Amino acid sequence: MLKTRVIPVLTVKDLKLVKSVQFANHRNIGSYVGAVRVFNARDVDEMIFLDLDGREGGIKPWLLQEITKECFMPLTIGGGIRALDDIRLALKIGADKIAVNTAAIKRPEFISEAAKKFGSQCVVVSIDAKRAGNGYEVFADGGKTATGLGAAEWAKEAERKGAGEILLTSIDSDGMMKGYDIQLVRAVSEAVKIPVIASGGAGNLDDCLDVIKEGGASALAAASIFQYTQITPLNIKEHLAEFGVETRIKKL
Repeated sequence: MLKTRVIPVLTVKDLKLVKSVQFANHRNIGSYVGAVRVFNARDVDEMIFLDLDGREGGIKPWLLQEITKECFMPLTIGGGIRALDDIRLALKIGADKIAVNTAAIKRPEFISEAAKKFGSQCVVVSIDAKRAGNGYEVFADGGKTATGLGAAEWAKEAERKGAGEILLTSIDSDGMMKGYDIQLVRAVSEAVKIPVIASGGAGNLDDCLDVIKEGGASALAAASIFQYTQITPLNIKEHLAEFGVETRIKKL
């Protein structure tokens, strides 16, 4: 059985480490290089690095090099991935996986092409979703553009096209620290067989437990809980383990 992963998320805008609330009001919270170094020293399974400016300018090789030079854990890079050459470059620089969102929505065959060329294991489809009536709608362009796609249906299509994982972010819960959107996570987790990484809303240890036990997520991603509280990835893992969730905890 795969062990549950705890994954910090770093988001960068205007070359600053930022944290948003519902994909808006990006607050500068320090140095992204400093944050990578901190997580290197902690019991972290993986890290996700998202360049929010990549939507306009594409990937920045020198920025990715800054991150991969400091990062000694498996790394997923997103932001500006639009072509196979972008993926090739990100992997060459040192990424283990890439996250693709808008480019996949605009041309779903991009997922298939990437999976065929580089392997499904390194293709993460990022889904940003917001509650719409009784369901959830997928948004592109950093939460700005409604697509008309249902979150669970799009996740199934991404899986069919060859995605290896889904990074699922609730726009409504992002930065609120009031818990993950369990209904959203459960809907997507039940729709696919590939791992679902739940993101958006972690504020305490029980939030992290709930998204695994009740939401069915394979992994949890978080940002604010690490920036604004004293909770560490190890604290989360220990709490999960206390309630029977298998995690990777290093033995001292």
